[in-house]
Amino acid sequence: RSSRASHMSLVAEVLERMRREGIEAPLVIGGIIPEEDAARLRALGVAAVYTPKDFELNRIMLDIVGLVDPEVAAA
Repeated sequence: RSSRASHMSLVAEVLERMRREGIEAPLVIGGIIPEEDAARLRALGVAAVYTPKDFELNRIMLDIVGLVDPEVAAA
């Protein structure tokens, strides 16, 4: 199986299990993910997708804080 099919099916399974268990936490993923797949993953419900081009750690941390607690991120 290709790595593309692997991350798409894995994320779909994780999201399904989260929904089934009533988990309403944002799912953040990263890796070597083509932009068209990143768009599909976000459409499935992934909150954020990071790739090697996303190397600004402070921005990534602020993004994640904003996903978890928007009030803290706005402060």
